[in-house]
Amino acid sequence: MPVSYSKDLRERVIRAWKAKEGSQRQLAQRFKVSLSFVRNLLSQYRTNGQIEAKRRGGYQKPTIQNEHLGFIQSLVEEKNDLLLRELCDRYAERTGISVSISTMHRAVEKLGLRVKKKSLCQRARYPKSTRIKT
Repeated sequence: MPVSYSKDLRERVIRAWKAKEGSQRQLAQRFKVSLSFVRNLLSQYRTNGQIEAKRRGGYQKPTIQNEHLGFIQSLVEEKNDLLLRELCDRYAERTGISVSISTMHRAVEKLGLRVKKKSLCQRARYPKSTRIKT
């Protein structure tokens, strides 16, 4: 995975640009970086005065907030044989937020609880004797 250029290099590029030691293209060649890096760095510097690298990667806020975990725990304790799909449906009814089964599974795991994964009708369709063994 690529790494951001050091703060020292960024400072040297900015100092050279301020001292008018060459064009953006010449600065890129001098410091052995791409022209787009120099352009973006100068643009960022002019806009907000910062030269630090931007934060890499994104942070996605969890769909199920911590304050809703208590509600999920009460649903499971109330009726512990709920399927994950049923738990998702009840969560959506109460909060108005629709979540996937895998999201609900992660929330249940975070709470250290266990729920059913398959309904009886799903198990009846595939009895153990007819399952393919690997």
